[in-house]
Order: sequence, then C-alpha cells, then structure tokens
Amino acid sequence: MQVMGISGMPGSGKASVSEIGSERGAIIVSMGDIVREEAKKRGESSKETARKLREEFGQYIISELTIEKIKKISEDDSAKLIIVEGIRSHHEVEMFKENFENFFILSIFTNPQTRFERLLIRQREDDSTEYKEFEKRDFQELGFGIGNVISLSDRLIVNESDLESYEQELNEFFDEIGF
Repeated sequence: MQVMGISGMPGSGKASVSEIGSERGAIIVSMGDIVREEAKKRGESSKETARKLREEFGQYIISELTIEKIKKISEDDSAKLIIVEGIRSHHEVEMFKENFENFFILSIFTNPQTRFERLLIRQREDDSTEYKEFEKRDFQELGFGIGNVISLSDRLIVNESDLESYEQELNEFFDEIGF
C-alpha cells in the first residue's frame, strides 16, 4: 500500500487528483472532510471546528485523526493507493512519513487569480466571494506552513491550463508512479 499526500492552495486542483485517483481505484481521505464531519456533529462551521479541535487536542489533531482513519482503512481494504487531501504543514508531512513507509507529497500550484475564479464557481461553504477574504484565507494557509509543504514536495504539477490538459497530465503522473 502506498500513501500519497496532496497539497496546494485552495482552488488549485487537488480535487481533480483525487477524482482521477479514485477512478483508478485509490481510496481518498480528506483532512477537510474529517473537519467537516466533526463540524456537522458539533453544529458549527468547519472553520470554527478546526480552531476548536486544535485548542482542545493540539495543533496536529486533524493529522492524527487522518492517520488513524488510514490505518483502519488499510486493515480492512487491499487498496494499492491511499490519497490524503489537504496536508498543510511540514510537521504533518513528517507525521505521515513516520507512520507510512514511502509516503510522498504531490503538490498542485495555480496562480491566485485563477484559483479565486475557480472558487467563485465551486462555491463551497468555506470559499469566499470577496478577493480580500480570499487573500486572507491564503495567508492563513501560508501561516500553517503550506508554502513549505509545496516547496519541499516530492512532485509539483502546475495547473494553469484547461481542465482536459490538466487531467491528461494527472493521468500521466499516475501512469509514472505505476498506479
């Protein structure tokens, strides 16, 4: 079993990696989904829940919950690849490397204006429709250390083209890694 982390700023195209990986038989574990599930239980926004979880259980609780989930999945499933969406800090990368042999990071880069336009189309609960709020969120993500994760990735794919070309590049990547 191979565990691969995906990193990138909001709207960069991480979900496309997961979609193509899933079509090829990978299991997707989203750190954001773990927060959203807990937020639903608590009746809070995902942003509020993420903050409270870290206050209650420490800065890396979401990584710890994700690692637990992956270990449980790997016991019950014979998946060849598990993709972890949403890694944001170098410390999280180190935690995954300690728990999963050959863990590697794929990062997706897209310029801010393109990402903002994609978020306007996506319209997820935590996506902003105001550019200043979008920038504020970017700086929060960078504060978590996501820039370090992206710059120290095992592989970086630039997503500045049309969807068809990007999906072709992702399929070539999966072919390269033998999945």
